[in-house]
Amino acid sequence: MNLELKIPPAAVAIGFGIIMWALQQWLPMYWPRGGLWFWPAVVTASAGVVMGILGLLEFYRHATTINPHKPAKASSLVDSGVYRLSRNPMYLALACVLLSWGFYLGSAASLLLIPLFVWYMNRFQIIPEERIMIEKFGDAYRRYQSAVRRWI
Repeated sequence: MNLELKIPPAAVAIGFGIIMWALQQWLPMYWPRGGLWFWPAVVTASAGVVMGILGLLEFYRHATTINPHKPAKASSLVDSGVYRLSRNPMYLALACVLLSWGFYLGSAASLLLIPLFVWYMNRFQIIPEERIMIEKFGDAYRRYQSAVRRWI
């Protein structure tokens, strides 16, 4: 069964968030909520929200699709703005929000899911998108790949 590009990235992130909450409930690997972990949660959530919005705005500015299930409909290669720092700032934004959620939950176990989220997004979303971008934009996308990291 080929799961590539089947589940919306936001739904994947919500699913991971639910699993993180469940781990916090069932595993005693936690620290008290609030206090020291409040500010890292605020900072990572804020960074994620800002990064996600900047990514969306850049797509709108270039009048190209934001639909992660239809990368072939991309009308232009977006390599400006926040896309100079990351090829996937919207997915990076989701990872930041999940990291923030883990800090808020006070759950060391839930933070262990962040690398699994990154792996999942690489395997089932980003790599398929990159194949399509290479087909569509060829050498221009290959140059972009060599100049800008996938995540950060």
